[in-house]
Amino acid sequence: MRPHEKVHAPAKVRVPAYHPDNAETRQDWAQYYDIVTRADAIAGQKLAELDKAGLTDDTIIFYYGDHGSGMARGKRWPYNSGLSVPIVVYFPDKWKHLAPAEYKPGSQSDRLVNFVDLAPTLLSLAGVKPPQWMQGHAFAGKHQVAKPKYMFGFRDRMDERYDFIRTVTDGRYHYIRNYNPHFIYGQYVSYNFVTPSTSAWRRDFRAGKLNEAQSHFWKLKPTEELYDLHADPDEVHNLADSKEHAEKLAELRTALHDWCHEIRDVGFLPEGEIHSRSVGSTPYEMARDEAKYPFERIYRAAELATRRVMSDLPALRALLTDSDSAVRYWGAIGILNRGPKAVKAERDALASALRDDSPFVAIAAGY
Repeated sequence: MRPHEKVHAPAKVRVPAYHPDNAETRQDWAQYYDIVTRADAIAGQKLAELDKAGLTDDTIIFYYGDHGSGMARGKRWPYNSGLSVPIVVYFPDKWKHLAPAEYKPGSQSDRLVNFVDLAPTLLSLAGVKPPQWMQGHAFAGKHQVAKPKYMFGFRDRMDERYDFIRTVTDGRYHYIRNYNPHFIYGQYVSYNFVTPSTSAWRRDFRAGKLNEAQSHFWKLKPTEELYDLHADPDEVHNLADSKEHAEKLAELRTALHDWCHEIRDVGFLPEGEIHSRSVGSTPYEMARDEAKYPFERIYRAAELATRRVMSDLPALRALLTDSDSAVRYWGAIGILNRGPKAVKAERDALASALRDDSPFVAIAAGY
């Protein structure tokens, strides 16, 4: 690999509102744009190779990113800065009949496209109808579908750390549902904390040098977040409590609820139970077996658990005695989510849960 070639000046980069404006952040952003520039040059080389081989007129070209920048609040974080990636698709004249309906060379599309759409799209381009069990939708080819209304995202495991977040966007508004609001966004992940900007970000937070938007990453998460991507592309103004946006919040909350039900989202199980309940089958099959995965009961428990209402404590205490271990798990998480006062009030119930047959319930009760 060639040594890093500096192209962009740190002093001239735009620092997002959520990042602190310090030397380390500017340097990391400049280097990120340097890498993007190099990636574009490599893409140009590959296009030249196609042309030299005489294949340009026969080739449909896909060129897309993998995730947001490797900096904190980019890759692996479910803000738009982590989920929104570039994608360029080129159809030569020979294959334009397979292009999306809105396709025009050199233009942009507002179609919502997700990585799960790539496999169905390739099948569609080959003339094969994607099977119904695929979550994605073909955006090109013989079996392309109309533009979807929503697009969904998620966050679960990141190397040695665990979180549980689901998201939905209609292209303008972005709704984020935090099912572990007792975890800060900035959990320690070893690979990420060796980057200078992340360490400097935590350093400046501990020194009290950051404003509210820059500090959010190091504090407990709210249960719900809603952002207007047009007015607030950096997503630092949470509109979840805005009366003006209550209707949009309810719409996206419902859309996320329906999607979780449609795909039988196994993330509502403790991670180990995804495997233990799937013995002899697969997680996909287990999720569709009501006896192994009573989804609605577990989903309702998770929804209750992640509210921060103290009057819910009796209901959470009842969850700790449920016959399903995942429901009991959410009962313990729900008490934890409500903070030290709730933990103190439910000390006896949590002490009993420490002896639960499920290690996941016991561990949650012992946090």
